[in-house]
Amino acid sequence: MDATGLAYLGAGLGAGLAIIGGGAGIGRLAASAMEGIARQPQSSTTIQTAMLIAAALIEGVTFLALVICFLLSLKT
Repeated sequence: MDATGLAYLGAGLGAGLAIIGGGAGIGRLAASAMEGIARQPQSSTTIQTAMLIAAALIEGVTFLALVICFLLSLKT
């Protein structure tokens, strides 16, 4: 197997793992936020704000990983 084939394989596996990790992270984040809001409804605004900031950071890291995988797939 040549280097191009390995680059494509690495890009595919990396993209899949990035999406799975991002989805799992946001899922756990949302579940924890809903549980926190259910326990303390008076602090729902604070919890929602923190959840949105954390979700944006998770999405940013996932997008960065996908860009790196795309660049790896362009390797010749």
